[in-house]
Amino acid sequence: MDCREKLKRLSAAARFEPAEEVPPQGGSCGLPGDPLRGMIHQAVLPGGRRIPLLKTLLTSACERNCLYCPFRAGRDFRRVTFTPDELAALCDQMHRAGLIQGVFLSSGLVGGGVRTQDRLLATAELLRRRYRFRGYIHLKLMPGAEQDQVAQAMRLADRVSVNLEAPNQARLARLAPQKALIEELVRPLRYAAELRRRWGRGPSQTTQFVVGAAGESDRELLRTTDYLRRTVGLARAYFSAFRPIPGTPLEGHPPTPPLREHRLYQADFLLRDYGFRAEELVYDAQGNLPLEADPKLVWARRHLAQAPVELNRADREMLLRVPGIGPRGADKLLQARRRGRLRSLADLRRLGVAADRAAPFILLDGRRPDHQLPLFSLADD
Repeated sequence: MDCREKLKRLSAAARFEPAEEVPPQGGSCGLPGDPLRGMIHQAVLPGGRRIPLLKTLLTSACERNCLYCPFRAGRDFRRVTFTPDELAALCDQMHRAGLIQGVFLSSGLVGGGVRTQDRLLATAELLRRRYRFRGYIHLKLMPGAEQDQVAQAMRLADRVSVNLEAPNQARLARLAPQKALIEELVRPLRYAAELRRRWGRGPSQTTQFVVGAAGESDRELLRTTDYLRRTVGLARAYFSAFRPIPGTPLEGHPPTPPLREHRLYQADFLLRDYGFRAEELVYDAQGNLPLEADPKLVWARRHLAQAPVELNRADREMLLRVPGIGPRGADKLLQARRRGRLRSLADLRRLGVAADRAAPFILLDGRRPDHQLPLFSLADD
């Protein structure tokens, strides 16, 4: 099998891993009919820059038997493997042709996590040293990666990540009974965090969760992401709604509604950018986020409908609790207040605030705005 055919198979396999704001199974670019279409994705990097990104695996072979995974050892399909030299050379060719500016490298597990990590590191090192690649590299940290390997990955990559898959060991055992959450998966993230603190710099860290296959609640997932953000500086959590794969033990398990994935992303943004904590959000009796409205609006209905926020006095933290006001909007409001008082929804609109969303939950100069949306609108914030 030639390298192009290998790439076609392994990049298709990598679609299950979300990264750099590229949704799983989406975001491809290229001309219709182009054999590279589907291999290259328009990715959004930290900071907002967009680049064409190649997502691929080093191998689709795997010695683990995770119950949900299309690459599990017990599943019958043709496996494909690159050598580090093959993959690095192919990435260099694509970069020189102007097709890609970044690479996402992951792998199935063969010969243990340490050996697999060595092969990923060899690929990234060839790109950086032999081919002088200065583009973006996202490198996976394998289960059980050692501290020296994590350090080398952080020298070579712009982003590193570990797939936790589940929020705690009990849930992980239902998905991947051979994996140990703390010893194999969280430990490399802690190594990376310690190195970032020691160096005063370093690549960002992310993780991924499979949503809905292990019976976990949204509260469990968000507690874990909240904890990791505070303790290891996690930059991003990706949530992948479970989709059953034929030939796996969970092929008969119902798929997770995409709307649940969407609500988790909205809630995680509240934790990351708006100062919320996981325990503050509103959950149903099963610990899940309501699907009928976005989490910020649900929180505001409960806490602000009868105690509206005076926009002329509230601090930034409180402004961010109001639907329709984001971080930039809050900063603009604070600046505008230095020039004069805010008296109408028109004042908010001029600042770029979604005034109609905010209206049911605010006061302007001590009075509720004249116009308010129905309190139980299903519009997202």
